Amino acid sequence: MYITTQTSPLGPLILISDGIYLTGLYLEQQKHFLEGVSNNLERKDDLEIFKQTKSWLVQYFAGKNPNPNDLKLKPAGTDFRKIVWKELLNIPYGTTITYKELSHKVAKILGRKTTSAQAIGQAVGHNPISIIIPCHRVIGTTGNLVGYAGGISKKAYLLTLEKEN
Repeated sequence: MYITTQTSPLGPLILISDGIYLTGLYLEQQKHFLEGVSNNLERKDDLEIFKQTKSWLVQYFAGKNPNPNDLKLKPAGTDFRKIVWKELLNIPYGTTITYKELSHKVAKILGRKTTSAQAIGQAVGHNPISIIIPCHRVIGTTGNLVGYAGGISKKAYLLTLEKEN
């Protein structure tokens, strides 16, 4: 497993890769920081996926809307979490969705009537590829900014950045 860092308006971002795929993107000191990542990380700044991800991030923070599907993403998690994370990628730039709305979408995908809001919250909160898999676009039912592993102020910054562009 490999590691590099990228500067951002939110502070240093830590990128993790298996050599081909991006497997993690963490804000420094976020909840679940490097959860499930091996301690045997080798610094390797010149991996192609790191170059592509850094370019994506520069575009994003410059107010562009780069396509997350242009990157090779491979978040590690349960099948349920992967379904939730895939659904997060369908939330357009500059828009939000409530946990309840996301719960209904995931339930439909699973062929169920309902899905536990707690399970949805856990999956969103354990997203290992922050920003690119846009968990910051999920808000509380009343429109409140809640539940961002990187902190509410960073969630607000990302949403404001996206709405301005």
